[in-house]
Amino acid sequence: MSKSTLIEKLNWRYATKKMDPSKAVPQEKIDQIIEAVRMAPTSSGTQPFEVFVITNPEIRAKIRPHAWDQAQITDGSHLLVFAAWDNYSEDRIDAVTRQMTEERGEIPMLNQYYANLKATYLPREARTNHDHAARQAYIALGFALAAAAELEVDSTPMEGFSPEKIDEILGLKDKGLRSVLLLPLGYRQEDGDWLLPMKKVRKSRDTIVTEIA
Repeated sequence: MSKSTLIEKLNWRYATKKMDPSKAVPQEKIDQIIEAVRMAPTSSGTQPFEVFVITNPEIRAKIRPHAWDQAQITDGSHLLVFAAWDNYSEDRIDAVTRQMTEERGEIPMLNQYYANLKATYLPREARTNHDHAARQAYIALGFALAAAAELEVDSTPMEGFSPEKIDEILGLKDKGLRSVLLLPLGYRQEDGDWLLPMKKVRKSRDTIVTEIA
């Protein structure tokens, strides 16, 4: 059985360490990656995060020192910042319900579902709700990585940064958001990346998969 195109592209991708600052990702490819993020599944369809697509070199230069000085942030042509809701609120969940109603019509069962959701989420601590929202952003990140690989756009997912500093630079606190992930996009510099020639290493299927029939 031959490998699917997606699996071939996932074997092609790696966490790019050196990007070529002279090469920019075309806008049509960025748009496809963002569309993959938008189409990613999230718990109860809430999509409790926003994505900031940053090309401004001055802003990316400000971010870099607070992300372990990782060069991909400025050498790539685009930086995606995934920012999750700081909390679930009645207004935010009601906005989801309104959109569902506008696009699907009035469905009593749907209204009851989101009423139950509010009854569950709103009494919880803000940290619990933010952590839940952040996990939805991680799902979207996975879709972004797969879409970038399919388009042969290099990427490097990053957790190594100071969220407080990034929030301050982007003014996220005022928007009720907190940064959780960074994703530089660009093109690999083949003669300057130490990781590129190395074999991709993953655990074997038997090591990570348990089949229960």
